[in-house]
Amino acid sequence: MTDVTDGVLHTLFRTDQGGHEQVVLCQDRASGLKAVIAIHSTALGPALGGTRFYPYATEEEAVADALNLSRGMSYKNAMAGLDHGGGKAVIIGDPEQIKTEQLLLAYGRFVASLGGRYVTACDVGTYVEDMDVVARECRWTTGRSPERGGAGDSSVLTAYGVFQGMRASAQHLWGDPTLRGRKIGIAGVGKVGHHLVEHLLEDGAEVVVTDVREESVRRVLDKHPGGRVTAVADTDALIRTEGLDIYAPCALGGALNDESVPVLTARVVCGAANNQLAHPGVEKDLADRGILYAPDYVVNAGGVIQVADELHGFDFDRCRAKAAKIFDTTLAIFARAKTDGIPPAAAADRIAEQRMAEARLH
Repeated sequence: MTDVTDGVLHTLFRTDQGGHEQVVLCQDRASGLKAVIAIHSTALGPALGGTRFYPYATEEEAVADALNLSRGMSYKNAMAGLDHGGGKAVIIGDPEQIKTEQLLLAYGRFVASLGGRYVTACDVGTYVEDMDVVARECRWTTGRSPERGGAGDSSVLTAYGVFQGMRASAQHLWGDPTLRGRKIGIAGVGKVGHHLVEHLLEDGAEVVVTDVREESVRRVLDKHPGGRVTAVADTDALIRTEGLDIYAPCALGGALNDESVPVLTARVVCGAANNQLAHPGVEKDLADRGILYAPDYVVNAGGVIQVADELHGFDFDRCRAKAAKIFDTTLAIFARAKTDGIPPAAAADRIAEQRMAEARLH
């Protein structure tokens, strides 16, 4: 018998990261589509989460990412107070090379075949115009353009929610929610990061940025000449920046790991990237160093709040008001962490798991 102890089935059924309700492998030979749709939980309602389009090194890596991301969406949606479970999809390949209308339509048909158990949206590598195409084959598509009945770019409220999480972190650590005079480092100033820069400058902060795409850094620097925004070569330089108050990982996951945590100069980590903790135990390493961690899936929930609202007739002001509550939710997590004597990431998990468990009883 083939040994699958390290394979997908083991991950799906037997590990702490498992417990997924459904995983769908999708292939359309005509368009070249290879995708994974993972539904972690529908306890609170239809699974909701974006579609990541990324050139994974292996198909196994793509499956693992879909499983991790979908699980994260269950917790994110629960903490955001949404009546949605967690799901996520990944499309395997370089979007700049293989993304076509035919491929997106094929993907839309696969999502539609789930009959509403999974509602999709944008993520890394997919954009509003892509969701407009997917929606032609699938009614369970959010993140569409306003012209197509959607809410548009969800990164606007994602950045706003992260800003609220930073304000809550400042309140908890320094007794004042203002970020005026604070030095904040942002790794990744693309979709979300460049909006976050605007909020921080408006609040009086000093911002240091880096991005693997030079044009993204240049866009921010050109928009804000005068020295309040500076750039460093890479993330390694950013996390070692002297006098950094807050570090905001806003690119891909795994930013907090055994190499980065020991050299972090910041007192707070609060950013938009998903799955920032590279492995279990990193949250304790942060706590041991006296670094306050604002759980990623709590503070970056503004985007999912926005796309969820699209299903009910989008109202931006209503969404912004919900995203503003991320401030209170983050403070509540810090308070729970202190009471229970556990890191904030564990406290957030407990609160989310309690909500999901209560939903299953009704």
